[in-house]
Amino acid sequence: MVFLSWQTPVFVSIFIIAFDVYWLLKSIYLSLHLRHTYKVMRAIMAENWLKRLEIEYALPSVCNHSGHSDEFVYSDCATPSWREMHHLIIFPMYKEPLSLVRDSFLSLCKANYPLDRFMVVLAIEESAGEEARATAREIEREFADKFYKFMVTIHPAGLPGEIPGKGSNESWSAREAKRLIIDPLTKELGLSLKNNSGHSDESVDSGRFLSYDKILVSVFDVDTQIFPDYFGRLTYVFLNAPDRLRAIYQPIPLFTNNIYESPALARVIAFTTSFWQMMQQSRPARLTTFSSQSVPLPVLLNIGFWHKDIVSEDSRIFWQCYLHYHGDFRVEPMFYPVAMDANCAPTFWGTMKNIYKQQRRWAWGVENTPYLLEGFRKDPLIPARKKWYWSFVDLEGRHSWATNALMIFALGWLPVALGGKIFNATLLSYNLTDITRTIINISMAGVGGSAIFGILLLPEKPTWFKLRHYLLYILQWALIPITLIFFGAFPGLDAQTRLMLGGKFRLGFWVTPKGRYSKT
Repeated sequence: MVFLSWQTPVFVSIFIIAFDVYWLLKSIYLSLHLRHTYKVMRAIMAENWLKRLEIEYALPSVCNHSGHSDEFVYSDCATPSWREMHHLIIFPMYKEPLSLVRDSFLSLCKANYPLDRFMVVLAIEESAGEEARATAREIEREFADKFYKFMVTIHPAGLPGEIPGKGSNESWSAREAKRLIIDPLTKELGLSLKNNSGHSDESVDSGRFLSYDKILVSVFDVDTQIFPDYFGRLTYVFLNAPDRLRAIYQPIPLFTNNIYESPALARVIAFTTSFWQMMQQSRPARLTTFSSQSVPLPVLLNIGFWHKDIVSEDSRIFWQCYLHYHGDFRVEPMFYPVAMDANCAPTFWGTMKNIYKQQRRWAWGVENTPYLLEGFRKDPLIPARKKWYWSFVDLEGRHSWATNALMIFALGWLPVALGGKIFNATLLSYNLTDITRTIINISMAGVGGSAIFGILLLPEKPTWFKLRHYLLYILQWALIPITLIFFGAFPGLDAQTRLMLGGKFRLGFWVTPKGRYSKT
C-alpha cells in the first residue's frame, strides 16, 4: 500500500474506494447472518429438548447403516434411543480459582438432562502444583456423587512429543477416561446385557449398555457454563444429523459470564468474537471448530485424539478429521450457546495486555494453514473443488484478519500523502478522503445493530446496573475501529510474522488468566 501509493496513487485510490464498498457490502451480508442466527438461537433456547427427545427418540429407529469401513463405527446400524447416549465431559484446568470452577460444575448440575448419563473429568496439570490439586479435591468432594462417573486426571509435565497446553491435557485425560471408565464399563455392561437378555436387569432397561458410537465427548474451557438444555439440544442434533459420525458439534460461545466486570474495550472484543461465531453458524459450509466442542468418541479414536504439540488444538481438531476422512467431514452448528468469561484482569492495562495475548494466541491458528495445505497436497482422495474452496477460505481469512482493518481505517490517506503534486491536483485526490469517509460512516451505521444485539445478549443484570448503563453499553461500540486495529490486525500480523520467522519466535500455549472481580 505504501509503495503503490507513491508509485501509482490513482490505482491505489480506486482500490481503496472499491475495497471500502466491498467492506460495506460484506458488513451488510454478515449482519443478516447475525440476525438470522440470533432469531434461530432464541427459538431453540425456548424449546424443551429433553421432552423433544422423549417424543422423537424414545426407541431405536430402523436400520440406517452408514456403510463406512472405519475401525471404530456403529455397534449396530440403528439410530439409538436417546437413553442409550452417554456424554464424556472434560474440563481442562490449570490454575483457575475454585469459585470459577465451582460455577461451571453448578451449571452442569442444573442441566435439563439425566445426570446419570454424564461421565465428568476434571483434567488438571501436574505443573499447576498443589493449589490445583486442592481445587480438584474440593470439586470431587462436592460433585463426584452427582454424576454417573467422575474422575480427576493429572497430566504429567514434560512428556516427550508434547508442549504444555490444552491439547496435550485433553488427549491425556480422554485416553485415561477411556482406559479407566469407558472400557471397563463397556465390558461389564456388555456382559450384563448378554447374560440377562430378556430379564429386567436395570442396566439393560435403562439403556445403560455402552458402545463407542453412543458416546459424545464434550470439551469445555473450565470457565464454561452450560445453559440448561445444552445436552438435550446436543443429543437431538447428533441423533438427527445425517451421517452423524462425520461431524463435530459446535455451540456458540458467548463471553458473558463476567461481562459486567469487564472494561468497555474488553466487552466490545468479547461480543465481536461471539458475533463472528454466530454469523458462522448460519454459514455452515465455512464453519470450523472453536473453543468448546463435542466430538463422537469413534472420531477421536480414529484420528488419535488431539494433537499434543500445537497451540491451536480447538481449530486443528477439525482439520485432523477433515484430512483423516478425505474431505468427508463437517462441523454441525448447534445454534445453541455456552457461556464463557470475557478477558478481564484486576487492572485496565492488565486486561488490555491479556486481551492482546489472547487474540495473538487465537491468530496463531495460522499454524493450521501449512498443515491443511500439505494435507491437501498429499491426499488425492479429497475432491479438487474442496481443496480449492478451503484453501481460499483459509488464506483469505488469515489475510483479512491481519490487513482489512488497517486498509479501511488507517491507510486511506496514503495516496494523498505520498502521491505527489501531480496527483494532488486531481479531482480524485481532492475527493478521496470524503468518499472513503462517507462509505465508512455508512458501514459504521451497521455497528448500531451490533450494539442492540449486545444489549439483548446481556445476562441477568446486577443491582447496580441502571438505565444510564444501557447508553454506555451502546456508545462503547464507537471503539470498534480501535479494537479491530490494535486487538485484531496487530495480533494477526504478530502471529503470522512469528510463524514466518520460526525458531525462538514461535508461540507456546499461553493460558488466559481467569478470575472474578466484583464491581459495585
